[in-house]
Amino acid sequence: MNLKEAVLSVLYPRRCPVCHGIVTPKGGFICPCCLKKVSFVKEPVCLRCGKEIAAKEIEYCYDCSRHRRSFEQGIALAVYDDVMRLSLRRFKNNGRVEYANWYAQMLWERYADKLMALGADALIPVPLHKSRRCERGYNQAEILARRLGRYLNLPVWPDALRRPHKTVAQKYLGAGERNRNLESAFAPGRQPVSGAEVILVDDIYTTGGTADSCGRVLLAAGAKRVYLVTVCIGENDG
Repeated sequence: MNLKEAVLSVLYPRRCPVCHGIVTPKGGFICPCCLKKVSFVKEPVCLRCGKEIAAKEIEYCYDCSRHRRSFEQGIALAVYDDVMRLSLRRFKNNGRVEYANWYAQMLWERYADKLMALGADALIPVPLHKSRRCERGYNQAEILARRLGRYLNLPVWPDALRRPHKTVAQKYLGAGERNRNLESAFAPGRQPVSGAEVILVDDIYTTGGTADSCGRVLLAAGAKRVYLVTVCIGENDG
């Protein structure tokens, strides 16, 4: 910890991404006792999205067996249960951007070899509509991408995608409505992606609608391959 970080840690102590209390002992990103409450994704997982599946012989989860994906492979840190739902809510809506330090650290610790093997050229965060970003003050996916980019030594391209239309939050919609809601929700940005292999970064993966929509736009813009990394992923419904 350098001098600046030491001063900031005194003035603004790190909060645990699980209990939201001040992290003890100092210097860590999460309380050791809270780490045990996190349900990390365990093998076997879907070969496409990374959701847990019952047996490796199945290969694909229920959703991925029924839908063609625009991304090659997904990597997720934890199951989207009550513990992580509250953590991500604070991260997204309550300004707890420091949680991204722990999310990125754990993604690196658990998946360093797999992430490096992708051979990606850059990280691309799922964009927010400008009005929602103005309300929130930041894009949580971009914060996460920048933290993860430090471990991977990769650039972040926040302008590769844009969100021209303000859509209804996916969590409030049914399956059919979610697909319609995301039609034309994303568009190419100013950053060229032609010939690049990129990692799309988001906080949550549930049905895959957002990732698929972003992936299709990137591929249409010339991206060679699209991969996906998220903090949390839903459980397999099949």
